[in-house]
Amino acid sequence: MRIMGLDFGERTIGVAVSDELLWTAQGILTIRRSSKDMEMLENIIREYAVEIIVLGYPKNMNGTTGPRAEKTKKFAQKLKEKFALPVELWDERLSTVAAQRTLLEGDVSRAKRKKVVDKMAAVFILQGYLDRRAHLSESDV
Repeated sequence: MRIMGLDFGERTIGVAVSDELLWTAQGILTIRRSSKDMEMLENIIREYAVEIIVLGYPKNMNGTTGPRAEKTKKFAQKLKEKFALPVELWDERLSTVAAQRTLLEGDVSRAKRKKVVDKMAAVFILQGYLDRRAHLSESDV
């Protein structure tokens, strides 16, 4: 089993997938938004045997939601209907900031950062989810 993490944006969708042990998230790609979004996601779901989708949910710093969150909820519903998989919304506050900071610290050029920041944000979203899931499992022991 694997879990897919998505950073859903206006122009792109960052995609990450967990390893089979559900320990780590790996960035897969950044999808340029088009009419082929769902087809590309379907290919990834099939290739990696994804069983859960974690979708970054944009909240304001004070915990409120806005128009972007509503679009994300609609996209989550579309994913559920299309793939018949559970879709979990995950608070993505600061995931893009963390991804940008990591890339800056790695001395990645501006052009390259622009190409991979959404994929990295998806990694941060999914890794946060995986870490929380592992923590909850440990507290059950």
